Amino acid sequence: MEGLATLLPLIAMFVIFYFLLIRPQQKRQKQVRQMQSELKKGDSVVTIGGFHGVIHALDEGTVVLQAGDGSKLTYDRSAIRDVKSV
Repeated sequence: MEGLATLLPLIAMFVIFYFLLIRPQQKRQKQVRQMQSELKKGDSVVTIGGFHGVIHALDEGTVVLQAGDGSKLTYDRSAIRDVKSV
């Protein structure tokens, strides 16, 4: 019975840790993967480096972004942080 009493706080800490840190991070990663898979040509996006551009072309793993001055840059699809609403 004493062994269970000493393990109970450790188990409780793990459960609290899971619901406060691990689970929200997993939900956020799922949302990001879904957003990156739903990208389409013409979307206005922001990269993790802060570059703002419009999607010019899409490939399975890369995205070509067009800047306001017409220049085009190629990024990995995973570098897209956010889709801006117009």
